[in-house]
Amino acid sequence: MLRRLDQILASLGYGSRKEVREFITKRRVTVAGAIERDAATKTTPAAVRLDGLPLEFPDGLFVLFHKPAGCVCSHDTREGQRVYDLLPPRWLARNPAATTIGRLDRDTTGLLLVTDDTALVHRLTSPKHHVDKVYEATLDRAPEPRLIEEFASGTLLLEDEEKPCAPARLVLRGGPEIELTLTEGRFHQVKRMFAHFGYEVQRLHRSRFGEYTLGDLAPGQWREVPRPG
Repeated sequence: MLRRLDQILASLGYGSRKEVREFITKRRVTVAGAIERDAATKTTPAAVRLDGLPLEFPDGLFVLFHKPAGCVCSHDTREGQRVYDLLPPRWLARNPAATTIGRLDRDTTGLLLVTDDTALVHRLTSPKHHVDKVYEATLDRAPEPRLIEEFASGTLLLEDEEKPCAPARLVLRGGPEIELTLTEGRFHQVKRMFAHFGYEVQRLHRSRFGEYTLGDLAPGQWREVPRPG
C-alpha cells in the first residue's frame, strides 16, 4: 500500500513528522534511487533509503530475543530494567511500538518474540490457537510422577480462577528437573501449577515458542526470524 513519505519514516521510528521532513529537505532521502524532496510523495517503505541505507524492517518488525534474568516485559520504566532497554531504541518509536508476544517474569529467562504487528500478537497468544510453549524448570525437590496425569487431565483449577488449565505435557528429567509444555499463557502459570501441589519453581526458562527455538542465541541478543506460516 502506498503511503506518504514522511508518514513512512515517522511510523518506522526515524523521528517525528517534523524531523523526518527535515531529512527530506536536506536531500538525505531517496525513493527508488532518486532524491525525493516532497514529503507528501506516496511510495512503499521498501523503496525508501535514508542516507543510502534501507529502512529497518520496512514490512514489520518480528524478531526472536533471548531474555536474560533481571528485566521485565513491561513498557513502564518505573518497574526497573525492561527488555526494551536491551533492544534498539528506535523500535519503541515505531507506530505501533514494539511489544513482546506474551510475557516472562523478571527472573524467568528464555525465548521472547518481539513485534509491532498487533494482529500477530493476538494470533500467537490466543488460547484457541493452541501454540505450544515449552518451559524448562528446576523445582525445590523431585516431583511425584502423579503430576504427569494431573497436568494432562485438563481439570487442574488454580486458585482464584473459574476455568481449569488446558491439558499440559509434563516430562520428568530426573531429580528436580522438568520440562512442561503449555498452550496457554496465564499469569505466573508454571509457578502456580506447581505451587498447587506444594512445589516451588526455583529456575524457569522458556526454550520454545511455537515453531521457534533459541538455538545458540546468547542471552540479551536478538535475531530476525520468518513470520509463522
